[in-house]
Amino acid sequence: MTGTRTTVAALFLLPAAVLLGALVVYPIGYSLVRSFVSDTGGGFAGFDNYRELFTDDGIRTAFRNNVVWIVLAPTVATALGLVFAVLTERVRWSTAFKLVIFMPMAISMLAAGIIFRLVYDQDPDRGVANAVWVGVHDTFAESSAFPKAHPGRDSPLGEAGGGAFVTGEPVRAGVPVVLPLVGVAPDRMPDGAEQARAAEADPGKVTGTTWQDFTRGKGVGTLAGVDAGEFGYPGMRIEAVKDGEVVARTRAAADGTFTLPQAADGALLRLPAANFAEPYRGVDWLGPGLVTPAIIVSYVWMWAGFAMVLIAAGLASVPRELLEAARVDGATEWQVFRRITVPLLAPVLAVVLVTLMINVLKIFDLVYIIAPGSSQDDANVLALQLYRSAFSDGRPGVSSAISVLLLLLVVPVVVFNIRRLRREGGR
Repeated sequence: MTGTRTTVAALFLLPAAVLLGALVVYPIGYSLVRSFVSDTGGGFAGFDNYRELFTDDGIRTAFRNNVVWIVLAPTVATALGLVFAVLTERVRWSTAFKLVIFMPMAISMLAAGIIFRLVYDQDPDRGVANAVWVGVHDTFAESSAFPKAHPGRDSPLGEAGGGAFVTGEPVRAGVPVVLPLVGVAPDRMPDGAEQARAAEADPGKVTGTTWQDFTRGKGVGTLAGVDAGEFGYPGMRIEAVKDGEVVARTRAAADGTFTLPQAADGALLRLPAANFAEPYRGVDWLGPGLVTPAIIVSYVWMWAGFAMVLIAAGLASVPRELLEAARVDGATEWQVFRRITVPLLAPVLAVVLVTLMINVLKIFDLVYIIAPGSSQDDANVLALQLYRSAFSDGRPGVSSAISVLLLLLVVPVVVFNIRRLRREGGR
């Protein structure tokens, strides 16, 4: 009878054992064997492929980035999940809030990668992140409206160094000054620009006009003269400089006219470089310096909801009597959270943290999709390097060695999780 039961049990286990062997054991064994074979498959390579893991710059960068991922992504996602889980207990529309936070989990990594590739676009007109960043920046720091403006032919202005322009001769009170510029496309002129107007002479002041000295049509308009259809440069900064010191400054009106006090008499007029600086275009989120943190943010956006749901389930089992007793004893909400809620949720937090750590070690999709080709090397991780080594670089031996390394990195986390579960089961 015992033999029959053993046979029946073996028959029930056989399909699972076959699948486990075909999908787990065999690939691991094959990768282990292949990691000791040369890339050409022609012979035994010893530990050369493993030595490559510590000498290849790309693989070392991928390993460093994986360390950053393991430290930051699970920690931030778990912390946010904890905060969301605690706060949702105190809001009226907690179910709707949880749904919104958890919703990104329904999106595939591919779709999330495409979304955040657009979010991080360098052009503020397309990328949400830079649109917000530029909006905040322009609220406190004015941007130039004339980044391409420069003196034209026979202009009284010349280079002053650093992107500024200055008149070649001193100006005189009572003699209107013309500061013609070109280089700004008509459709790029500021909205407040008006028809340019020649300045009137003022005996006690220095007056002048700065404008777009360009009229549409061949042979139309007078060089260095204000013509119909030409627009002034509203807000253009003008400085009067004597012996290297600024003695007066002003801004041009909407029609390009400006007025400086008597102190500007005999000075050189300078258009500072701030007039022609390129407008602020935001942050290069996907550049070499920020690409990894930017991708981690997208990962946290997806997985914070997962952490919140698990922690909220654990929070529901916390005895309310303990929390109320602590409040009655005079504990603040922060003390209740730090001394009671978090310790009681420690097992759940450990589950979430370990799960996310294992998940992060396998991260591939987001890095592959979000990081542009110019900075993909800087955002490289081990799973992506495994793919590139196998299918782009033609180095299956090195790719197999990376897969074995990933397995070795996962094993300690899995062992820790098993021991923790056994300890909890024995209580």
